[in-house]
Amino acid sequence: MTFTLPGFDLEAFVRAALDEDLGVGLPGGGHDVTAESVIPAEARFSGVMDSRDAIVVAGLPIAAAFFRTLDSAMNVELLVEDGEEVEPGADLMRLTGNARAMLTAERSALNTVQHLSGIATMTREYVRAMGKTSAVLLDTRKTIPGLRHLEKYATRQGGAQNHRMGLWDAAMIKDNHILVAGSADEAVRRARDAGVGQVICEVDRIDQIEPALAAGASHLLLDNMPPETLRKAVALVAGRVPTEASGGVTLATIAAIAATGVDYVSVGRLTQSAPAADIGLDFNPL
Repeated sequence: MTFTLPGFDLEAFVRAALDEDLGVGLPGGGHDVTAESVIPAEARFSGVMDSRDAIVVAGLPIAAAFFRTLDSAMNVELLVEDGEEVEPGADLMRLTGNARAMLTAERSALNTVQHLSGIATMTREYVRAMGKTSAVLLDTRKTIPGLRHLEKYATRQGGAQNHRMGLWDAAMIKDNHILVAGSADEAVRRARDAGVGQVICEVDRIDQIEPALAAGASHLLLDNMPPETLRKAVALVAGRVPTEASGGVTLATIAAIAATGVDYVSVGRLTQSAPAADIGLDFNPL
């Protein structure tokens, strides 16, 4: 099955990553000097990618694309699916094919799976830490430039929902917009007058809520409010629009925040600070 994400060009991503590693366009670049000097062109390897940690897997189809780009005949068998939880020592992928191609693609493939699985794993931890509430975990735009579609894909594998994908699919009125507009409600009004369909307004005080709603906010981001203030805000909104708690959320605090009755809790560290999963790839000559 072909891996596709709206707005993401897998072929271009793989090619750009490999070209970067191979030094394409640089003096003396364009090839893997180690593999070409040490490994015979006709040599073949088998390989197994495995996890050294307990993780939520993400990125295996992308890793497979790296290998198949350099050896279209490579046999790639995915042993688990993205979104699955695996124990330490679990085999994730088996490979058989050209040895040089396998070695050249190895680092790019592993980096991708390690990074995305790290995000998915941390996301699952936050989902579990929220406990049995109705709140939904959201990611943010705090992503590495160029990797947003993949990182947000990884948070979905971990059990979160995606917030807006970028600057284009919803307006988010934040403190700097409010500073220029003069007030939260004026900023919301301007966005509505411009024909924006979804207008998210950040508020950090209870007294900003009613004016923002009257101006047409369709979603309120309750910024850096302690749980007792969040409860008051949720009661005041009374279900008129979705409410989102954001700012400084950690594994230690998210349960109390989710229990206040907010509809969403957004966490930037899912994509900003997730550690890479420990995943390896061992080869054997054939």
